[in-house]
Amino acid sequence: MENRPIDETAAREFWAEYRSAHPDRATDTEPPSAEVFGDNAELTDELLGLVLDGTKRATASLVVEFELDGQPLPRIGSHWIACDSAGRPRAILRSVELRIGTFASVDEQFAFDEGEDDRSLATWRENHSRYWQRVSAGLGFEWTEDHEIVFERFEVAWAEA
Repeated sequence: MENRPIDETAAREFWAEYRSAHPDRATDTEPPSAEVFGDNAELTDELLGLVLDGTKRATASLVVEFELDGQPLPRIGSHWIACDSAGRPRAILRSVELRIGTFASVDEQFAFDEGEDDRSLATWRENHSRYWQRVSAGLGFEWTEDHEIVFERFEVAWAEA
């Protein structure tokens, strides 16, 4: 099942609540993007659940995905809004560590911090390879292990009450 479109109005309101409560932290010059984890409803909600329960504190994205979306790469201290499969904003995430590298450069600690499956490096490689092959095909390019990846660690700065 596909994700529903993101409720951009609700995302802006969610950001405004956070910004009002934490003006010292919400210093982004542009409103943050509203995004979903994964590429289907089941995966989106599963990964968001891991974020909300504290298991998932890292994510990896292809640099080319940011380029195709016309989005700047994240920077330390920047925020983004994580939405569920229904398009509702559920958490505001703040980037605390960023690194760009290739598929071969991921390590066991990062795989563990992503919090998915058994949290092993082997499973991370298997599942992310399969995911990026699927996503890249939908975006019109062929994924290879040489594509640049943004490895991001984040904190939950604000969550739905």
